[in-house]
Amino acid sequence: MKNENGFTLIEMLVVLLIITVLLFIAIPNIVNQSKSIGKKGCDAFVHMVQGQVQAYQIEKKTREVPSLTELVSEGYLTEEQKSCPNGEQIMIDHDGMVSAESNAS
Repeated sequence: MKNENGFTLIEMLVVLLIITVLLFIAIPNIVNQSKSIGKKGCDAFVHMVQGQVQAYQIEKKTREVPSLTELVSEGYLTEEQKSCPNGEQIMIDHDGMVSAESNAS
């Protein structure tokens, strides 16, 4: 009788083929979910900065809209918080509304 303890080359190739097909299916889905998570994270970050603008106005007892630089210098934000984690820049308009602007042209 023949001793067959290992896998044949054909069996190994079939397993590699199955793994490759699964990766081709999964990778595009992961990339799409990553973009969605980045957008949702930026939206949440914009709301947090909006809260910091309002906290600044309440604590200073003013209706003056602070700039990002003022928020950083007063300790409401850190230097790293001038942009979203996904790279979009934070903007504060003259009404005090915070938004994110993409750097892409």
